[in-house]
Amino acid sequence: MKLLSPFGPKIAIIKIPKKIVNKINDEVDDVLNDKRKLKKSDYSNKLVGQVKQEIRLSSNFIKKNLLKFISYNIKKYIKMSIKKDVKKINLKNLWVVRQFKNEYNPIHFHSGNISGVGYLKIPKNITKSRKRLKTNGTIDFIHGSKSFLNNSLFNHNPKVGDLILFPNYLMHTAYPFKRDGERRSFSFNIDIDKKTFDVFHG
Repeated sequence: MKLLSPFGPKIAIIKIPKKIVNKINDEVDDVLNDKRKLKKSDYSNKLVGQVKQEIRLSSNFIKKNLLKFISYNIKKYIKMSIKKDVKKINLKNLWVVRQFKNEYNPIHFHSGNISGVGYLKIPKNITKSRKRLKTNGTIDFIHGSKSFLNNSLFNHNPKVGDLILFPNYLMHTAYPFKRDGERRSFSFNIDIDKKTFDVFHG
C-alpha cells in the first residue's frame, strides 16, 4: 500500500490481485449477457455519472470475492493514517461503472466514511490528446484551493488493478476520453465504527 497526503486528506493506492480483477470482470460480463439480471442490477438512477451503465453486484458475489480484500485494506489504510484499529466495517454499497467515449463523472463526493474506486478495464492510450495536459480518462481529487506550497488537485492516471481509498468527503471527477473501448471501474462506500471516525471525540 502506498499512502499519499498531497493536500491533507490521505489517499491510499493499492494493487488488486489479477485473480480478483478477472472475477469481477467475469461477473459483470455474465450480468451483461442476461437481460433479466441486467435489469435487476441497474444502479444508474442512484448515481450522478454521465455514463452508459452502472451495475450493482450481488451481495453474495461481493461477500465471496471482494469483502475480505476490501476490509483488510481499509483496516491497513486507517492504521497507517491515524494509528487506530478499526472495530467495525460495514459495506454500504458497491457498483460497477462502465464509461465510454465522451462520457464522464461530474465532480461529486460519496456517502459513508471511507470510499474506494478500483479499475477493471482501461482503453489503450486513454489519455491521448493534442494538449500538453493529459487528463483524458483520468481521475482528479480536489480539496481546498490552490495556494502557496499547497496543491488543490491530485490527478491519477488509472491502470488496471489500481484501487484508490479516500475519505468520503473528498471531491473527485472522472474526465471524458476520446478513445474507443470501455473504461470499467467499481466504486464502494464503507461505514466504520463511530469511535474511530469521530475526530472530535476520539
